[in-house]
Amino acid sequence: MSQPEPNNPKSPYFELAKKYNLKIDFKQFIQVEGISAKDFRQQKINLGDFSAIIFTSKTAIDHYFRICEEMRLAVPETLKYFCITENVAFYLQKYIVYRKRKIFHGKANFEDLIDVIIKHKEENFFVPLSDPHKSDIPELLARHKIRHTIGTMYRTISRDFDSKELDYDLIVFFSPSGIKSLKENFPTFVQGDVKIAAFGPTTAEAVTNEGFRLDLQAPNPKAPSMTMAIDNFLKDFNRNHK
Repeated sequence: MSQPEPNNPKSPYFELAKKYNLKIDFKQFIQVEGISAKDFRQQKINLGDFSAIIFTSKTAIDHYFRICEEMRLAVPETLKYFCITENVAFYLQKYIVYRKRKIFHGKANFEDLIDVIIKHKEENFFVPLSDPHKSDIPELLARHKIRHTIGTMYRTISRDFDSKELDYDLIVFFSPSGIKSLKENFPTFVQGDVKIAAFGPTTAEAVTNEGFRLDLQAPNPKAPSMTMAIDNFLKDFNRNHK
């Protein structure tokens, strides 16, 4: 799994491992690196100009408030928050008094959130994203004529691996950056019988664009989560190899 090991001992991944007697390793293929307040200033963005902010992840929330603190900027109480999911919105409690702020959220993806944002077109939106970031968010905002500014507050970079072998039956990726890291860390990697799973359409596209075979994708009509998708995959695999 190309993500951090879950802190919750009741994580579906551990349940999955127990159910099928699997050995699951959690190894991040990417790492997030915050940019300094000095580098952010070079983007010529005045955070005080915005009446609303769009958060696509908890990471974006952490780095927005970090930059504000480093720049000694007070976050206005009138600022409106638009979060990609309810889970991300609740994370704001780490930094603000939740019930005293105007907070909106989507259901599962940015397409859901854009419907909410359209109802507030009079706002001037700031969108903190990573470098690199997907183009679909800026494109959707531009298509709907939403006044916005994209700002980079953190970078996603490849993580170096000590080992130069990938001895796994299944490798699961959650971002296109993970695929890029695979190519950089393991330039001689040949997929062969190794199964590759991808979460999200852009990750799946990155797998095939790099010439790999995509064996499993989530979410899908039968499985909204990666653990459910793997569960269904293993059921079918075991059924076909009896």
